[in-house]
Amino acid sequence: MITEKVIELSKRVSGDIVGELAKIDEIAQANTEKVIAAYQNHRISETCFAGTTGYGYNDKGRETLNAVFAEIMNTESALVSAGFVNGTHAITAALFAALSPGQTLLSATGLPYDTLHGVIGISGDEHGSLKKYGITYTQIELKENGAPDIKALADYLSENPIGAVYIQRSRGYSERRAVCVDEIGEICRCTHSIDKNIPVIVDNCYGEFVETAEPGNVGADIVAGSLTKNPGGGLIPRGGYVAGKKALVDAAANRLSAPGIGAKCGAAPGGHRSAFQGLFMAPHTVAQAMKTAVFAARLFELMGYETSPGFGSPRSDIIQMIKLGSAELLERFCKGIQSSAPIDSYVTPIASDMPGYNGKVIMAAGTFIQGSTIELSADAPMREPYNVFLQGGLTFESGKYSIMKAASMI
Repeated sequence: MITEKVIELSKRVSGDIVGELAKIDEIAQANTEKVIAAYQNHRISETCFAGTTGYGYNDKGRETLNAVFAEIMNTESALVSAGFVNGTHAITAALFAALSPGQTLLSATGLPYDTLHGVIGISGDEHGSLKKYGITYTQIELKENGAPDIKALADYLSENPIGAVYIQRSRGYSERRAVCVDEIGEICRCTHSIDKNIPVIVDNCYGEFVETAEPGNVGADIVAGSLTKNPGGGLIPRGGYVAGKKALVDAAANRLSAPGIGAKCGAAPGGHRSAFQGLFMAPHTVAQAMKTAVFAARLFELMGYETSPGFGSPRSDIIQMIKLGSAELLERFCKGIQSSAPIDSYVTPIASDMPGYNGKVIMAAGTFIQGSTIELSADAPMREPYNVFLQGGLTFESGKYSIMKAASMI
């Protein structure tokens, strides 16, 4: 049930955010035109949707999808594959593509997202981690305002040998803001001005199509992300991607399959229709998620909660953080999101241990595709200061309804 108070506040919100929604529509229009141009340039036809079996040799759909994705991301090459189990897997392939034993990975955006701690070896030296292969790790903190510390980066690169620089675009579970594409460009230019051979790796999760430019437009050497987030448009049921310089993409493909095989194999028995259709829908779907985030930010600001980004602030990912301040309110919020979903609305979210995360995490996600965070979801680590992280929304109408339902429960 949505309360009268929330209904009245939502009317005010709808008026307050008109200008922000118009900006989002402009971005979606530009990105849609870019996607259509790529489809036309590569002459997409029904034959690109056909499935393959066995080894998947000579898969026109796979090869063309990779080429389309590379054009959209403004990179030399791309690998779009259902073989990536999630975004973390794709990012891992990109890291191993860019680094060799004995080198050091430098994060220019502080501590990475929880699921990469095991990959890097921050939380141990599990078999298969970078640390286990003799790759060390260090990081540079962001400035207090969330901007990259370019001077600190330049100083460190000038004085220390570095194998690769890593950028996490989105905020993850931290309070810092997302890094915008222009700032990614600053990091790339700084790195390459000191040593053009140092690859810059970007975790692009939650950021695709939020701006009109992508990291490939500003000098990133390899970019990785998940297909069940922004670029899947809510239709691609699994997978991830890497895009960047051909040599690095080829190396990532070797990590995904095997050296010498790379991206030349990989059957798609169900074909590629959903991949092409989801990517086509992605700019519009991302716009729906951004509108949902803006609505949530303004509503909860009017209710007295601190939000980040603020409803009128620049955005470079689809994540909306709301400071709820207590475990009870966090649980109520997630219950409200779950109860308003089209799928599993009868389920009550309960905090539990999850693979790749430190401590208990609560997740609300009544999604058509399991774990799809371009569909509306809310999750958070069950620890102080009890911030909830909201993302997604296949339609603004459903997203708005869910936010109002969650607000009514707290």
